[in-house]
Amino acid sequence: MQADQQIRLTFNQDRPDWHEDDDSGLLVGEARPALQTPPLYKVVMYNDDYTPMDFVVEVLERFFALNREQATRIMLTVHTEGRAVCGLFTRDIAETKAEQVNEYARTCQHPLLCEIEKDG
Repeated sequence: MQADQQIRLTFNQDRPDWHEDDDSGLLVGEARPALQTPPLYKVVMYNDDYTPMDFVVEVLERFFALNREQATRIMLTVHTEGRAVCGLFTRDIAETKAEQVNEYARTCQHPLLCEIEKDG
C-alpha cells in the first residue's frame, strides 16, 4: 500500500489542482471548462446625404482611435459604397461604440448612423 500512496503523492505534486478523495482514496481533479472566444460584431457606419465628410472623419478618429489616413479611407468607403465597417469588437463594446457615435451625431445635429452586425 505504501507504493500506491507514493505514486499518488508524486502525481499529486505534479498536478496541484488534484487532491485525494477522503472516502475512496482516489485522486480527484476539478473539471476545467473549455473556453471559447466570444463572437465578434462589426460596427457598421451608413452613408447619408447630410453629414459632412469632416465630421465622419472626426467621429472615426475619436471613437475608433483611427489615424487621419485610416479614418479618411473608411469615410470614403462609406461615401462611395453606402456603408463601411469601422471596427470588429465583442458585442458589448460594439453596442457601446455604436451608441456613442449615434448619440454624438444627434448632439451635433447630424443624421449619421452606426449599427452592429454579427461577424461571419
